Amino acid sequence: MKCPHCLTAFHEVWSSHHLGPDADGLWSVGSTACPTCKKLVVTLTEHYTSGQYKQTLLVHPKGISRSPLPREVPEKFALDFKEACLVLSDSEKASAALSRRCLQMLLRERAGVKPTNLDNEIQQILDSKQLPSHVAESIDAVRVVGNFAAHPIKSQSTGSIIDVEPGEAEWLLDVVESLFDFYFVHPAKIAAKRQALNNKLKEAGKPVLKAG
Repeated sequence: MKCPHCLTAFHEVWSSHHLGPDADGLWSVGSTACPTCKKLVVTLTEHYTSGQYKQTLLVHPKGISRSPLPREVPEKFALDFKEACLVLSDSEKASAALSRRCLQMLLRERAGVKPTNLDNEIQQILDSKQLPSHVAESIDAVRVVGNFAAHPIKSQSTGSIIDVEPGEAEWLLDVVESLFDFYFVHPAKIAAKRQALNNKLKEAGKPVLKAG
């Protein structure tokens, strides 16, 4: 399995403890430890009264981790994203609402779109041709997955707790991550490489690169 804490794959050995029955069925708790991060993974499993398996819920951690955000992502954007990840396992609606709000803030503050609704703002960024093709395709898919045409409230009420399509909440997280990379991470890497090259040029007594 892949550790939900650190995302490292390992061969798990589970310990199980039978809790007993209630009106819904039979309950048991399972646990295993990740050999890499040394953290416990705890599950709650429900069986029908017949003993047939019903469902397993991840209790600790609350959800599957995603790769840590790079330090280049400003805290004002990172906070909504981290919370959207945290609540995904409990409420896809709440997660999607936070991601849509983060996406709209990115488009307004980094892409410079004219504030309107999310549907129109996505179209503005696509029309501007600012984004690499793979990022543009991903952000355009937000409307396809979210089905804005059938559910226009999604584009008009960013941040509201409204119904989501299957997979929409997780897709929104992927799209926001790709925009973080485009607006914050990649430029920072380029700037760092440029600075390193300028340092070498200075040491060699040569003119440094002019700012772009």
